[in-house]
Amino acid sequence: MRHGWLASPIHRLYERRLQCSVTAGELPRHVGLVMDGNRRWARQMGMDNPSIGHRYGAEHVDEVLGWCRELGIEHVTVYVASIDNLHKRNGSEVTYLLDVIENIVTERLARPGSSWQVHLAGRLDVLPDSTAHALKLAEEQTRGCATGAHVTIAVGYDGRTEVVDALRSLLDVEARAGASLTEVAARISDEAIAAHLYMAAHPEPDLIIRTSGEQRLSGFLLWQAANAELYFCDTYWPAFRKVDLLRALRDYGRRERRLGR
Repeated sequence: MRHGWLASPIHRLYERRLQCSVTAGELPRHVGLVMDGNRRWARQMGMDNPSIGHRYGAEHVDEVLGWCRELGIEHVTVYVASIDNLHKRNGSEVTYLLDVIENIVTERLARPGSSWQVHLAGRLDVLPDSTAHALKLAEEQTRGCATGAHVTIAVGYDGRTEVVDALRSLLDVEARAGASLTEVAARISDEAIAAHLYMAAHPEPDLIIRTSGEQRLSGFLLWQAANAELYFCDTYWPAFRKVDLLRALRDYGRRERRLGR
């Protein structure tokens, strides 16, 4: 929804210049997106049912991924719903959100010719069978995507739960190999735990962007975000513009990443 100056020649010129500046510098290989503020945006727009904001937010994921692809960003992880979202929010809202995931998010990502290979992060066992099936189907249908672009959908996700699951998986592997608890304790390491995370095959995020003005991670990629740059944007997710993404990338390019040095 572009109105006023956003559709003006001045804005388009500013956006092009900003993009040229961003692409001339260092870009993150992996961007995490916390798509927050759907319901608040819907209320701001005067909608009677704020849950409708989830539908606009889901449709907007496709557009934002297009911008990332255009800029050459190879990995994007989108925080769609946490375990707390599914357990603590109103039942009708959760039902609406799950329907949006099934019928908008997965269908658009898995459509023929999609340039993104879909990956999943989270506890699918906390989702209804139909939602879990739709997500797994999108993952399977894009498995052969050879573009090198990867999008991970974090749903039924919590960063602390991920670490617990990783540790359980590691202990299970060690137990099957006949290792004693003392032997496991002696050689356990952060690398060993990281190898069992949901996203073990992907690079850690360089930049995490959260919309809506909230300045916290809310359990998103807690292990992987140890060295990530954080960027908080006041705009609600459905209103997040390409220029907002470019500003986040410009800010990232200006930072000196010490990475513990």
